[in-house]
Amino acid sequence: MQKIPHIELNEICYQLGEGSPKSIKQVFGGDIHESWQIEFKNAKFFLKRNAREGRFLEFEKSCLNNLQKYLNYENLIVPKIITYLEVNNVELLLLEWIDMKNSDQEKLGRGLGEMHIESNKFNQPSFGYPIHGFIGTTNQIKGWEKDWIKCFINLRIEPQLAILEKDFLEIDIKNKIKSKIESVLLDHEPMKSLVHGDLWSGNIGVTLMNKGVIFDPASWWADCEVDIAMTRLFGNFRNEFYENYHKIVPIKKGSERRTIIYNFYHILNHANMFGGSYCHQVQSYIRNILSM
Repeated sequence: MQKIPHIELNEICYQLGEGSPKSIKQVFGGDIHESWQIEFKNAKFFLKRNAREGRFLEFEKSCLNNLQKYLNYENLIVPKIITYLEVNNVELLLLEWIDMKNSDQEKLGRGLGEMHIESNKFNQPSFGYPIHGFIGTTNQIKGWEKDWIKCFINLRIEPQLAILEKDFLEIDIKNKIKSKIESVLLDHEPMKSLVHGDLWSGNIGVTLMNKGVIFDPASWWADCEVDIAMTRLFGNFRNEFYENYHKIVPIKKGSERRTIIYNFYHILNHANMFGGSYCHQVQSYIRNILSM
């Protein structure tokens, strides 16, 4: 079991004004950061530790701070940030501990829809994000585009295609893919929202009070449909999630085709991170997109 370095634990206790923790338990489940539950006499916290190159947790802090601006806390919450520290070039992000259960996703769906609607009302002028970020361990580049198609292709698809091995896709295939994505998205009017950005079943939950919880975001200002598309990529979202989301944000014509296009970003990313079967899925997605 990995232990928290003494100097880092001391700094956390100092920031909290606490003495030694009552208990420290390592939490497993992700492979990007190390994490622990730290319990003091009157409170429990969730600690994430990043020793990789890159400011992963600073980006996560930015995302969580921005998401919370648009939440209806009766239905949906994100973990509250307690403190963010850097100790000897190691990032530490301390969050509130949230007990969760496997339960009804009604409020999760409703709350996500409300978040998309409320952030849309902010009238953010462009698509993108102001700081450099990450999707998994891959760079998610910063930048802005007024046009949604240019944003999705230039800031998301093109950087992923550029990472692929040179011989994996010929240049003319890459150009055909980008051209096809553009033609499919031309007749779509996106609802610009602040999205979670990495919304799969491992990054959501339900509190003991049945509120939805979203965490580990990779946010950006995008078409709100990118979040719903990703929920369908790996499954485990229930019918009541979609029913309640679409009571808030109605389904638009052509969403099935856009789901494939938006998830192409994540399939490319998984191929770049893990290779293997995801490379075959890239080819399958290309065939589907080019046949649209």
